[in-house]
Amino acid sequence: MNYSLTAKHIVVKGEVQGVFFRKTAKQVAEALNITGWVKNTEEGNVEIFAQASEDKIAQLTEWCKQGPPRAEVEDVEVKDAKPDQNIKQFSIAY
Repeated sequence: MNYSLTAKHIVVKGEVQGVFFRKTAKQVAEALNITGWVKNTEEGNVEIFAQASEDKIAQLTEWCKQGPPRAEVEDVEVKDAKPDQNIKQFSIAY
């Protein structure tokens, strides 16, 4: 990757499990050429690790504020993370 790689941890809170949030987030991330993963947390949130250029992550973060049609997003927290060069695609983690 020849652009500057930025990584973020994104935690999406609200009614975000059981509404295809992970599947749709994966589709959005892949369309933006973002690598990383998405998973449900025990607290009922969705956690995303995303790495790409700053503008691509900003687009994913904006999408997270709305989510898929049945999601009811209450809050989106974004924190800096350390890039992981070993991650080459975007996956759903379990």
